[in-house]
Amino acid sequence: MSNELHSNDKLTMFENRLQKVYKHKSKLAKRQNIGCYRVYDHDLPEFPFCIELYEDKIYLAEYLRRHGMTDEEHDSWLDACIAVISKLLDVPVTKVYVRQRRKMSHRTEDQYEKLDARKDFFTVEESGLKFLVNLTDYLDTGLFLDHRITRQMVREQCAGKRVLNLFCYTGSFSVYAAAGGAATVTSVDLSKTYLQWAEDNFIINRFKDKTKYAFVHADVKQWLKTLQPDSYDLVIMDPPTFSNSKRMKDFLDIQRDHVELLNDVLHAISKDGTVYFSTNYTKFLINEASIHASAVKDITRATTPFDFEGKLKRWCYRISR
Repeated sequence: MSNELHSNDKLTMFENRLQKVYKHKSKLAKRQNIGCYRVYDHDLPEFPFCIELYEDKIYLAEYLRRHGMTDEEHDSWLDACIAVISKLLDVPVTKVYVRQRRKMSHRTEDQYEKLDARKDFFTVEESGLKFLVNLTDYLDTGLFLDHRITRQMVREQCAGKRVLNLFCYTGSFSVYAAAGGAATVTSVDLSKTYLQWAEDNFIINRFKDKTKYAFVHADVKQWLKTLQPDSYDLVIMDPPTFSNSKRMKDFLDIQRDHVELLNDVLHAISKDGTVYFSTNYTKFLINEASIHASAVKDITRATTPFDFEGKLKRWCYRISR
């Protein structure tokens, strides 16, 4: 009985915390006309959730840990948590999509892992642009919410420029670049699935000019070696922390490889070119002295949206040639 009382007390604590952060963030979101944002991110250790709102749907990721509960107890606890989340965010339980994620070391990350095949896509809007989101089939949803400010930054700076998006995933940066009037946009990724998703994002935004928008299926690390100087003006590079896909010639470790990747990019951009580089490896240390750039600026704090207050999830740099 005492254990049950204890768990109820903790659930009330979770409810109070979620109510507080949602009240604050939903006001900011309404003011800024934002429909997709992170509400809660592992704020309480006993409730290791990432809760994201995608307009009228909730993406709920539980980070699996040793919780000491039986499977039956865990299911009951999770159901109680979902009921609280559904009530406070005013979203029916049928529109809560639950994912269970292991806390992986950066050496086992696989950004291409497929978990289901329901193909349950829907469209959301961000800054007047449309994006296809899938909350059932993959580890990630198709739209990284923590890059919202960086995407807008790129949009405002790419008019008339040749833009390159490396490790492009579903092409959200590319869509923003096209909307910002880029002369050309080239999106490169190793996954044909994500490249098709990126193309679909272009189509729903009515960016269909194949002479301006290219989608390249390639291993970025190898492909960069083929580029000539002055090929691009603005580059976005948001690589996985680690990748050892069978489709790659070599494995990728961002801490080990970032200098080589960045120097290859800097070799291929124009004299006044800019690179936006980011990584979600929280222990990342940039080797600035070995990068052939005129300036390396840490813009992490400036590009962190309100839904990530106080929690560093991703480093971001602006690098000038």
